[in-house]
Amino acid sequence: MTTTAPVPGAQTSRERMDELVDGHYRAEETSDLAAIVAGFQPDAEHDVVGRPGPTLHGAAQIEEFYRALFTDLRIDRFEPVRRRYGADHVVDESVLHATATGHPFGLDGRGRPVQTRFLHVFDFRDGLISRESAWIDLAAIQQQLGPQ
Repeated sequence: MTTTAPVPGAQTSRERMDELVDGHYRAEETSDLAAIVAGFQPDAEHDVVGRPGPTLHGAAQIEEFYRALFTDLRIDRFEPVRRRYGADHVVDESVLHATATGHPFGLDGRGRPVQTRFLHVFDFRDGLISRESAWIDLAAIQQQLGPQ
C-alpha cells in the first residue's frame, strides 16, 4: 500500500481518499492485516450493518474483525461501480468477488464463489480513515450459499 504522510488538520484530498480506499481493498484481497490497520486512525470506528454486536473501535478490534472474516471468506477482488466524494468522506459502491472458505455470515461456504454488492462509506480525518461503514447485500450471499 503506497502512502503519503498525513497532514494533521488538513482536509483529505480526493487523491488521498482514493489511495486509502483502493489500498484498503488491496489489503483485503491479500489478507494483509497490518496494511488494513495502517489505513485507519488509531481511534477509528468500524461498522458492518447487520453484524451482531456494537460498532468496533480502535485498531485491535478492527484487526480482530478482519482476522475472523478472512477465516470465512477469501476476498478475490472488488469490482468498482461508482464512487461519490464529499469534503471528508467517500461513498463507494462495488461488487465483491470472493470465495466462501468457512462459514461467512453463518452460511456453509464449502469453497464456493460468491459475489455481492457492497456500499461503503469511508470518513477521513488527518489523512487516514476515521470510520468505515459497510452495507452488504446479504440476500445475494444467502441465495448463493443457501441449501441447494
